[in-house]
Amino acid sequence: MNDLLELDTAGPVLIVGGYGTVGTALTRLAATEWPLLLTGRNPERGSHLTNGRVEVRKWDLNQAEPFVAKVRAVISTVNDPDDRVLRAAVGSGIPYVDVTRWTSRVTRALTLATLLKPTAPVLLSSGWMGGVTNIVAAFLAQELGGAEQVDIAIRYDTSDQAGADSVDFIDRLGVDFEVRKGGKAAVVRPLTDTRLVDIAGHRTKVARLDTPEQFTLPLTLGAGSVATRIGFSSKTSTTALLAARAAGLFRWGSGERWAPLRRSLLYSPGSGGIAHLRVDVKGPLGSKTAVISDPQGQAHLTALGGLLGLHTVLGTAAEPGVSFPETTPALGSAVAKLESHGVTILRS
Repeated sequence: MNDLLELDTAGPVLIVGGYGTVGTALTRLAATEWPLLLTGRNPERGSHLTNGRVEVRKWDLNQAEPFVAKVRAVISTVNDPDDRVLRAAVGSGIPYVDVTRWTSRVTRALTLATLLKPTAPVLLSSGWMGGVTNIVAAFLAQELGGAEQVDIAIRYDTSDQAGADSVDFIDRLGVDFEVRKGGKAAVVRPLTDTRLVDIAGHRTKVARLDTPEQFTLPLTLGAGSVATRIGFSSKTSTTALLAARAAGLFRWGSGERWAPLRRSLLYSPGSGGIAHLRVDVKGPLGSKTAVISDPQGQAHLTALGGLLGLHTVLGTAAEPGVSFPETTPALGSAVAKLESHGVTILRS
């Protein structure tokens, strides 16, 4: 696969998957700032987004047909299983952002990008909601003189709009994962260690989930313990998911044969909902909490994470090499940018 991307500092930003659920939200945000090139398997599906500043072309990552374009930056909003987008961007010295990898693929991307010796910024921003959780956790840690413990609680709105990739995490629920707990490595089984948490006034039952910020925050912030848990706006969905875990569905039913059943537990996208997250950080100077709410939903919040990522890699302070969203030098500006787009961040 001889994909050939060429750096053009006056060219468009390439959004891979630019007319999917998150991609569409990102396109609408980014089109006011840069010309855009959107790609995907079926470009006719993105025709409604085209105008004088937005072009749509075909790039099917599952087909061998090469892709050629001149762009100023690349952001991937879809799974890149063979690292085609990553290789093409990093190999050509093009600023790159990724918002859709689960933890094991983040570690692979980190290794690959480092081996390729990037000459442009490479931002692996796949923490929950496009790295928004990472940024807010780091912002709180900055105020606390560091982070010793980080707890993230997600309230997933089952009535919200969602793309197929949004529930990819469900395919990881049969795989134990490693975290840091008390400064030491610990192995956790998904959907265990449940607790009740108040998230934006909603008492929500949440359970452990494998997410990339649990890998990156101990490395970047030095946090001794990081835990991410997820719960659902529908108590029925929460009960069904926990029952499926107890019955072993995510282990004996981990193959493609059972994929429709696994995904049916969560993938029933609605007309819209509200994204709610809670981030608790303990540090040398005490504890702080931030409750993040986006009335435009989880796709919009993830797209905002992507938009912040693009500002990071295209900014004048950007440096070559691999980084994570929480290492951005302008955390306060990033939080202010989220709030300027209608996101509420209540700190206490």
